[in-house]
Amino acid sequence: MKVVIDSDLCIVCGICAEICPDVFAMAEDTAIVANSGKCETAGCCEDAAEACPTGAIEIS
Repeated sequence: MKVVIDSDLCIVCGICAEICPDVFAMAEDTAIVANSGKCETAGCCEDAAEACPTGAIEIS
């Protein structure tokens, strides 16, 4: 599973890191994928992507 955050769309709201802290983290000006390897086992990547208000998270 590949997870990508479009930093141009990210508004740094922190919802992804709140929903799925094992995978996402916040940087100064964008969210980041801190540990994409945990996406399949964490079970929350899809929820974080759906909750993103700008659709900045892409999972493939």
